[in-house]
Amino acid sequence: MSEAALPKHHAATQSERKVILASSLGTVFEWYDFYLYGLLATVISAQFFSGVNETTGFIFALAAFAAGFAVRPFGALVFGRIGDLVGRKNTFLVTMGLMGLSTFVVGLLPSYAAIGVAAPVLLIVMRLIQGLALGGEYGGAATYVAEHAPNEKRGLYTSFIQTTATLGLFAALLVVIGTRMLVGEEAFKDWGWRVPFLVSILLLAVSMWIRMQLAESPVFQKMKDEGTTSKAPLTEAFGQWRNGRWVLIALLGAVAGQAVVWYTGQFYALFFLEKTLKVDGATANILIAIALAIGTPFFIFFGWLSDRIGRKPIVLVGCALAALTYFPAFHALSEAANPALTEAQARAPVTVSAVPETCSFQFDPVGKQKFDQTGCDIAKSALAKAGIPYSSVELADAGTQAVVKIGAEELVIHPGAEDIAKIGPALEQAGYPGKADPARIDKPRVVMILTYLVLLVTMVYGPIAALLVELFPSRIRYTSMSLPYHIGNGWFGGFLPTTAFAMVAATGDIYYGLWYPIVVAAATVVIGLLFLPETFRRNIDQ
Repeated sequence: MSEAALPKHHAATQSERKVILASSLGTVFEWYDFYLYGLLATVISAQFFSGVNETTGFIFALAAFAAGFAVRPFGALVFGRIGDLVGRKNTFLVTMGLMGLSTFVVGLLPSYAAIGVAAPVLLIVMRLIQGLALGGEYGGAATYVAEHAPNEKRGLYTSFIQTTATLGLFAALLVVIGTRMLVGEEAFKDWGWRVPFLVSILLLAVSMWIRMQLAESPVFQKMKDEGTTSKAPLTEAFGQWRNGRWVLIALLGAVAGQAVVWYTGQFYALFFLEKTLKVDGATANILIAIALAIGTPFFIFFGWLSDRIGRKPIVLVGCALAALTYFPAFHALSEAANPALTEAQARAPVTVSAVPETCSFQFDPVGKQKFDQTGCDIAKSALAKAGIPYSSVELADAGTQAVVKIGAEELVIHPGAEDIAKIGPALEQAGYPGKADPARIDKPRVVMILTYLVLLVTMVYGPIAALLVELFPSRIRYTSMSLPYHIGNGWFGGFLPTTAFAMVAATGDIYYGLWYPIVVAAATVVIGLLFLPETFRRNIDQ
């Protein structure tokens, strides 16, 4: 970190620079590990969930991605308690070791074709270990940096920690893109996907060595010397309403909205490009990487700005903008990335008309259901697999058949899988593309839209660490701030891709999944305005 990045009237000392650098590098590595899985969800779906149909396999892959998020609050409780009892430094050394080793093991796991159902089970176990470790990592790093920062520069200093999630994702993107280019797409899908997981063992060694050079947080060391550390952090943090209510306010009035904006802007956008708009994986990764490179410095900017005008207005304005602009932004993304799909949808919209009782929810959690018993199931299964948006029309009495209308053409689909062959040629005739045409992707426009989504992320995420640190007293800070952060980001955010794609599969509307982040972000704005205090002038050394 350069001196120029900090205000002139308080240049960082060598010790402060070391704290920020070591904490940030270690956290970059942990996010790199965690997000490799998200970037490779499509490939992992084929490797570990090949025993089910394609749509179900992808949703399963996203669910396994979300499994790592599901246990993050439990990691926050376990490691937050340890951090408040024995110290910040040693706790996040343990979490880093767990994260690195579990990531390395993922690169060694055999596929579904080799060992059957044991493969996805082992994968999910590794994801759970990653989630537990990450649940203890973030709170430790943010608390450690904040407790070294001067009160008037806490937003700026902790914003470097906030860049680590995006930098970790960016690093993972670069490694994935480089491996893809080096070995070729076919080899990457076969075995090359393992390389980014395996090289993480080298990053683990470097990160552990750097962090071992650090001393304990001065705030915790002072409490330890004076004998004022908490003896029961969990009881004190959550068993007493005076502190427990701030945990709820932090979750619902700040972190929940921050989380859905974060995961929509950086992960759902990537999945939307690749899975819904049919942009090839390598191109989608590169476009996201460019947007991240442009947007990442704004984490620092909004952290710095929060030291001047406050944390609350920046976070809530970011949530409000997301709620108001997600629909037009994603419509614009579709037009730029796959104009043929948008044109076909406007020229020849697809509808499925059937008796509602004959239509199943297009997600099979055990991989055994065959969607071929009714015309509605056959039609919707084929359209979902092809990534074609459609709307549903209810018929009062049409038996078990369905009518698929593609523009002016009507297809009567009867029970029995043989009728599925009618749908593909009709879609092709109407101009629906099998994949995005690389020559027609408006890449500058796609990057511009993705950058806007990343800028919203920087607004809500840049100040959040400082805000959470400042809400809670030193003796229970690690525990108190970790839980709302990881419930918000682990559950509200981590389940977003799975939930949103299931909503899309159920309705046929490729934009319907956006209602999830919009509603959560809007609720955060209302709750935050009413109940969230401003914290940026507080002294946390007590």
